[in-house]
Amino acid sequence: MEKKIFLIIIFLIIIITLTIVLFLVNRKGEKNLVCFENHCFQVELSLTQTEYERGLMFRESLDADKGMLFIFKEEGEYPFWMKNTLIPLDIIWIDKNKEVVFINKNTKPCEVDSCSIINPNRKAQYVLELSGGTVDKIGLNVGEKIIFK
Repeated sequence: MEKKIFLIIIFLIIIITLTIVLFLVNRKGEKNLVCFENHCFQVELSLTQTEYERGLMFRESLDADKGMLFIFKEEGEYPFWMKNTLIPLDIIWIDKNKEVVFINKNTKPCEVDSCSIINPNRKAQYVLELSGGTVDKIGLNVGEKIIFK
């Protein structure tokens, strides 16, 4: 009887493990979308300190429909800079209610060792980086809502 229970437990562990692995593999193919009214962008997610620090550094281009979404664990003031960033970016700070609270348009790459810091002095939980000029192209303004898909 004990052997039968042991085999059932092992079988259940294998099934659960396979289910988790399949879930994670399928998730890799999901597209993370951020939308403003009629404009959606496929975004890479930045979730860890290492990812926050790397951001879009050393990228030579960024497609018009792509970006990077920084997701912080809690709302706070999150300054950014353009060190080792090779392309101009629109940087959008978004609060916990998913409302745009600050926009820094067409932020230029930093070409010196000591880069200036962009600090909107507003609380945000998310920061979205898009190709420079995108905010003007889509007519995005402070106060607009964002939708995560």
